[in-house]
Parts: sequence; C-alpha cells; structure tokens
Amino acid sequence: MRLKDDNKKERIRNKAIEMIVHHGFDGLSMQKLAKAAGVSPATIYIHYKDRDDLIVTISLEIANRLFESSLLNFSPDMNFEEGMRLQWKNRANFFIAHPMDMLFIEQVRYSPVYEKVREMLGQNFKEIMGRFVNKAIANSQLVPLPFEVYWSVAFAPLYQLIKFHTQGKSYTGKNFTLDEAMMEQTLQLVLKALKP
Repeated sequence: MRLKDDNKKERIRNKAIEMIVHHGFDGLSMQKLAKAAGVSPATIYIHYKDRDDLIVTISLEIANRLFESSLLNFSPDMNFEEGMRLQWKNRANFFIAHPMDMLFIEQVRYSPVYEKVREMLGQNFKEIMGRFVNKAIANSQLVPLPFEVYWSVAFAPLYQLIKFHTQGKSYTGKNFTLDEAMMEQTLQLVLKALKP
C-alpha cells in the first residue's frame, strides 16, 4: 500500500511541475492537478496542506537535489578554476538530466513563492560556496565582487547554454547541443573575466 502512495505522490509532483512549466502558477489548481495526475483532490491533500505547500515543497526538493549534485566531489579548498569547472559540470549534468526541474525552478525564482523557498533553504551549501569564493579571493584567484555581479558572470552563461540545449535551439533558431568543448570555451571566458 505504501508503494502505491509513493507512486501517486510522484505523479502529483511530476504533473504539478509540468503544469507550472507550461501554464505558469495561474494554470495550477488542485482540481486540474488531480485530474492530470489521475488522482482525487483528497489524495493531493494527504501529501500537501494546500497549493502553496505543494509548490514550496517541490521547490525545496529540487533545490536540495541540485545543491547535493553541485557538491559532488567538490571541496571549498579546491583552486578556483578547478572548483568552477566541477561546479559547471555538476550543475550542467543535473539540469540536462532534469530539464523540467530547471524550467520549474526558473518559474519559482521569479515568483512571490521564491522568498519563502529561499528562507527555508539550508545554509550548508551557502557556507561551502562562501568558503570557496573567500579562499579564491584571498589567494588572488578571484577579483572581489558584489555577490550579484559574481553570480551573473560565474553562472548565468552556463545556465543560458543549458537553456539552449534543453530547447534544442539557440536564439537564431539554429539547432543547438551543448558539448564539453563549448562549455570549456565559455568557462575560460568566464574565468578570464573573474580573475584579477
């Protein structure tokens, strides 16, 4: 019986992600979700208090899996270039393997729900990445920057490449597949911009 419940919860989760990605938050109601997942609305309420709880819970699950994946074989004591290369590889692997999760998180990031999610995220990832960045600055491997500037230069190019890959096309309409050589070329440009 428990296995059946887990399967239903997974269907609910997957359909909620799909509906939000394709129709935004306004396109998600518990009635529509129940119908799409092939469950009764009461089944959804066994797992989630309400619509906001469902969205926040799914967001936290994805964010925590991303953080765990990002830290795979990573140490804050790595030199900056080596650590960035591993961060890029780990993040790309996660989002390419889970493209709907990436699109869902992007929807959440630009919504009022994000503030609640951000407050509930664990500190471990932030602390590890903070140590990595501060060590790189202390070792003159990274120019000191406001966080927002650092993040925009360090990771936005990677996320744009992943978006092109997920969509299968670039802005020009040309077919696009992200490969290691292209990722390394972009990373080298990013590292050049971030080094003192």
